[in-house]
Amino acid sequence: MNAEPDTPSDPMPHPPEQPDINDCCGNGCDPCIFDRHDMAMDEYRRALHAWQARQQAASGSTTLS
Repeated sequence: MNAEPDTPSDPMPHPPEQPDINDCCGNGCDPCIFDRHDMAMDEYRRALHAWQARQQAASGSTTLS
């Protein structure tokens, strides 16, 4: 993936930190920390896609990476 440079007013989103396997308590929590991470990754992907679209619109490009 070829990301455009971010700007101070529109920084590139960063993925959430993945929990360590040992962070899970094993008690069947709902949602589990891994479920929460999956949800955070979905939100990150949406934010990244939107950020890339803004960067490309600002640079005049019409294709997404």
